[in-house]
Amino acid sequence: MQLNRRSALPVLRATVAIAASMIVLSAVARDSVAPRSNPLFRDRFTADPAPLVVGDRLYLYVGHDEAQRDEMFNMREWLVYSTTDMATWVDHGPIMKATDFAWAKGDAWASQAIAKDGRFWFYAAVEHDDTQPGKAIAVAVSDSPTGPFVDAKGSALVTNAMTPRGTHSWEDIDPTVFTDEDGTTWIAWGNRQCYIARLKPNMIEIDGDITEITPPHFEEGPWLHKRGTLYYLTYASLDRSTHRDEKVSYATAPSLQGPWTYRGELTGSGKYSFTIHPGIVEFKGHWYLFLHNAALTIGDQNGAIGRRAVTVEHLQYNPDGSMKPVLQTEAGISVPRSTAQTVAGD
Repeated sequence: MQLNRRSALPVLRATVAIAASMIVLSAVARDSVAPRSNPLFRDRFTADPAPLVVGDRLYLYVGHDEAQRDEMFNMREWLVYSTTDMATWVDHGPIMKATDFAWAKGDAWASQAIAKDGRFWFYAAVEHDDTQPGKAIAVAVSDSPTGPFVDAKGSALVTNAMTPRGTHSWEDIDPTVFTDEDGTTWIAWGNRQCYIARLKPNMIEIDGDITEITPPHFEEGPWLHKRGTLYYLTYASLDRSTHRDEKVSYATAPSLQGPWTYRGELTGSGKYSFTIHPGIVEFKGHWYLFLHNAALTIGDQNGAIGRRAVTVEHLQYNPDGSMKPVLQTEAGISVPRSTAQTVAGD
């Protein structure tokens, strides 16, 4: 039945009113997302967060999850964001692709950047070409924390052949780098086995032996940091006898060479996510723990093992140096730290 103009007018008015209300509701929904709440970035899937503080700005390096349908992982590039207030983030876009390393054939897995001697060094896990089968660790360099980064070595820093004690081809992943007070820089990495080694001053060669320091339930994603006199090794843990998803655990030591003492679990599992990946930093007097889960939905794509989202929570310490257990929340750091839980020196 065809409506005449007069009879159609109420229908048109109702349609306009509904459309206007939908626009208002959409704006309200967008505005209701509190700054500093989780996940941090909602327009794309991100994983494996690695923070770096340079002056009054925090840079966050992440992998870009692009898995479609039932893909497990599809990661081709690394992204970087930055902030001065932990609320407003600047998207600096892709800084490098895995295939920018001519000897690599893909898989832009976990990374970390570090500043030293006026330059920025970027360490990342990739899939080596067929000349060195398995995962490998690459190193790139830039004069800026946002790139452009270029291959600093022309070959892998660590290959699977360098760690023959391991049991599988993807054990050489997830590098973490840390410069100690004496100026020496160390790198730790691994999956199932955790390795540590000193870097030469040129930052592109291993200096000395590779040592295994695998703590209890170590799975992957190690992160090194220091607070006071204690060194911390925080990592994705998995007790395969009782759990299906990774949690975050940690160990402490009086030096990077150990001995490492297991201190227990720091977090539970990430929501809907088998993997989890810690990144820890002190920024403007406060400590933060970056993680990822799979709770983000973008359009018709739900979170999944290869579609994750970066989050952040407050991190606090007890007087004995142990870290207080962290509860993962949607509110994130939009909720102030509890004054009652604040310890002097946090």
